[in-house]
Amino acid sequence: MEALLCRRLGDPASSAPDGNNPESSPIVVSRNHPIPDLDSPTAVRVKVKATSLNYANYLQILGKYQEKPPLPFIPGSDYAGTVDAVGPAVTKFKVGDRVCSFASLGSYATFIVQDQSHLFGVPKGCDLVAAAALPVAFGTSHVALVHRANLTSSQVLLVLGAAGGVGVAAVQIGKVCGAVVIAVARGAEKVQFLKSLGVDHVVDLSNQHVTASVKEFLKSRNLKGVDVLYDPVGGKLTKETMKLLNWGAQILVIGFASGEIPVIPANITLVKNWTVHGLYWGSYRTHRPAVLEDSIRELLSWVERGLITIHISHIYSLSEANRAFSAIKDRKAIGKVMIAFDDLGSARSKL
Repeated sequence: MEALLCRRLGDPASSAPDGNNPESSPIVVSRNHPIPDLDSPTAVRVKVKATSLNYANYLQILGKYQEKPPLPFIPGSDYAGTVDAVGPAVTKFKVGDRVCSFASLGSYATFIVQDQSHLFGVPKGCDLVAAAALPVAFGTSHVALVHRANLTSSQVLLVLGAAGGVGVAAVQIGKVCGAVVIAVARGAEKVQFLKSLGVDHVVDLSNQHVTASVKEFLKSRNLKGVDVLYDPVGGKLTKETMKLLNWGAQILVIGFASGEIPVIPANITLVKNWTVHGLYWGSYRTHRPAVLEDSIRELLSWVERGLITIHISHIYSLSEANRAFSAIKDRKAIGKVMIAFDDLGSARSKL
């Protein structure tokens, strides 16, 4: 089978994994990698149709993620495909079923093996490439907003990095919850896209000051401030937007795409009665697996009912993985970046 191997730590966007000089890249495409065997009676082998690129995958290959697997390893987390083989005790799925899931490693390959308890059936009418984009990005935002912040229709949600994978998920989930949603992004194309999702107000960082723009909007709606800050960016933007938070507001720490970890002053947190939630979504599988399972099932039902849509910005083949990572690194993507293994068709990125 084909698999993308990380042989050493480095920037996966630097050069093609099977180019003229493969030694220049930390990743390489293995064309004859062993197909994984079923490793338990309840194991299921899935033929991967598509797999998602997340910022965490990029950081892991760089060696800057909190989990550092031994080299070499196959990166990748969320994916979708069809069941290829099942163990003798599997009761939930049969060969040919359409499924999606996520793993700590291994989805950047033609086949992956997981226990049946970790797989989810993909509803009819849901495209497999779209289903592969759902678990991590939408799962992160759903657990953060629904399970941690308990977002309600009476609240104001401010989403930083709103045009990225988790950001696009967050603004849609915010609208499903009935909240007033304010999105922050950079560039006219991203602003127009966010408006098309029904966002109540969009701040374009390329030509607007975030605090002034949000304050003007809040005043026009007779709103006091922001109740929930969804922050996958960090850095100076976190410090700036904390000025907009209400008494009793909640801060969701999702990640640090800016590369800078912000300081949230404990004295102001005390005086303002803020709640700060750290959200490492992947650790829920160990500590609260039922929350993850309920979350993904609800999200799949929302897709089936048309309450949320999964926007895919770029689709690449495995041999173009460096270009896929470049789309994330250079913030070219609006929504999700994907790797698909066949039938790319008209959806394939032209970049």
